[in-house]
Formats: sequence, C-alpha cells, structure tokens
Amino acid sequence: MANLASPIPVKGTQPEGAHTEPDASRKVREMFTQIAPRYDLLNHLLSLDLDRLWRKRAARRLRPILEHRDALVLDLCCGTGDLTLALARVGPAGIVGADFSHAMLVRARAKSAKRRRVPSHAGLTGPPFPFFEADALRLPFADRSFDLITTAFGFRNLANYEAGLCEMQRILKPGGTVAILEFTEPPEGFLGNVYRWYFRSVLPLIGGFLSGHSAAYSYLPKSVSRFFRPPELATLMTSVGYSSVDFKVWTFGTVAFHTAVRPPR
Repeated sequence: MANLASPIPVKGTQPEGAHTEPDASRKVREMFTQIAPRYDLLNHLLSLDLDRLWRKRAARRLRPILEHRDALVLDLCCGTGDLTLALARVGPAGIVGADFSHAMLVRARAKSAKRRRVPSHAGLTGPPFPFFEADALRLPFADRSFDLITTAFGFRNLANYEAGLCEMQRILKPGGTVAILEFTEPPEGFLGNVYRWYFRSVLPLIGGFLSGHSAAYSYLPKSVSRFFRPPELATLMTSVGYSSVDFKVWTFGTVAFHTAVRPPR
C-alpha cells in the first residue's frame, strides 16, 4: 500500500449547479435516470470493455468472503447490477443490491431474473437477487447486518463521502469488510496524459452523442478529477474508524480498489 496522506478538502460530489447535499443527490439521481437506457452499452464501449475486467478482478479478490454460503453481502450503488452478478459468479454468499435510481434498478432486476435461465455450470442459477431503492447515506438496513459491502464506480457520486463511509460501517458486522472500486487520476507521464486527453475530451463527446445527455458524460471526468487520490481516500477511511485499510491501483493508475475492515468491537 502507498504511504497515506492527509485527505484533500472534498466533502462530496459537486454536480454543476448543486449548492447543497440534497441538491447534489437530486442532480446525480436525475442524471442516472436519464442515461439508464444506454448505461451498460456506454460503460463497456467507453472503457474498451475494461469495466468488466475490473469488476471480475474485484470479485475474485473478495472470494474468501463470497465462498461462505451464510455470508450476507450488500452491493451498494449497484446501478444495473454488473458487480452484483460478478460477485455471484464467485461464491454462494447471499447478495443484496441497493441504488437510489429506480431506472437503474429496473435494469438490474431484469438481469437478475435471467439467472433462472442460465445453465448450472455457469454458476448463476437460483432466484433473482433482492434489489432495494435506497439512498447510500440513509440505508434501510439494521446495524451490523452485512459481512461485506461493495461499491463499484458509485461511491464517487455520494453527496457526503464521510457520511457514506460511516453509514456503511454502521451496517457492517464487526470484522466485516468494505470494498470500493473507483476511478482515479493516473500519475503524470505519457500514458497518464493520453488517458486524460481521452477521458476529458473524447469520452464526453462519444458519451453525449450516444446517450443524448452530454452533461452526464462531462460530469464523469470532472467528478474523477475532484475525487480523492487513493492514499487520501485510505486516510479518510482510517479516520472514520476502519482498520486494515489497503488499496491497489490497476490499469496504469486509472482505477483503485480499496478494502477495509470494521474493527471487531
């Protein structure tokens, strides 16, 4: 793990025109509602299909928990359910999804329902997952409910990062794990500069054209540039009470995978 640094003064996501936390939450929800119909297509296209690889890699890293049939997992900010399905392929743990965008959950439930028609050797048989429409800052789950909480490319969109980490800690069992997969700014250099050019100049044009909502794909690179660097997020996680905080940086420093544990107390 890299050396930890002091967190930068970022409280939460900052969509254009948002002046309060409720404003930020509302704008993000509206944005994802608008882009939901082509969300999966654009995720795969704009990431050159690397988003599938990142989710699979994250799920494999969590195998020791997912292999326990009695473990309960929450995939938070689950969107259309891609990480939820990736987790299910790894082990028999019980999995619950939650997101505050109804339009995204409609698609997640449709994907989950298809599990019934997948052959058993694919590891996806069984009933569909339960999905809940819920705000990550006010979750409808009891204290100490989950063995594992995951989130992929959703934490960055919270209106208050510290409050989100505390809410996840509240519903984690003592000794439970939180795992956050997020975009991050790559280091300076040729590859980092190529990435920034693509992410800030090319991706918004393609995403806006294909989705019909250019503001959403302009928001994406801006939100990443404002977000914590991996050591800074690790420091924030430690400061709110997590232990065993660690992170790995993948794909030339463009994606970070953080894990931490709620202390067994």
